[in-house]
Amino acid sequence: MAQREDMLATIRHAYAARGDDDVEGLVTTFHPEGAFTLKGDKSTLELAASVQGHPALRGVFGELIKNFGFENRKILAELVDGDRVAVHSRLDVRYHPTGKTFSTELLDLFRFQDGKIVELIEFADTAQVKAMIS
Repeated sequence: MAQREDMLATIRHAYAARGDDDVEGLVTTFHPEGAFTLKGDKSTLELAASVQGHPALRGVFGELIKNFGFENRKILAELVDGDRVAVHSRLDVRYHPTGKTFSTELLDLFRFQDGKIVELIEFADTAQVKAMIS
C-alpha cells in the first residue's frame, strides 16, 4: 500500500510542478533515464514525440510549459497496478502565445522505477491542440 501512495504522491508533485510552470520540479520526479511520450501523429502535430533522459525532458517540458499552461486540473480516476499508474484528469489548457483556453481531458500512463517516473505516456486530444495553435 505504501508504494501505491508513494507513486500517487510523486504524480501529484509532478502535476503541481506542471501547474506552477516549474520545469525543474517536474524533471526531478523522473528517473534519470525517464521517458516522456506525447502520443499522436507527428506529421499532424510536431509536438507529438518521445524524449528520454533529464536533459531532453528539461528541453521538451520547458517548451511545453512556455507555450501551454495547465490550469484547474481535476483528477477523475487513478488506477494502480504494480509499478504502473493510469490517471484520467480534466483540466484547462491555455495557449500562452494567443491566450486561447480550452477544457480537455488527458490520460497519463506512468511506469515507476526506484521511486521515480521512468515512463510517462500522455494521450491528449491532439486535434484540439492543433486547432488551438493554428
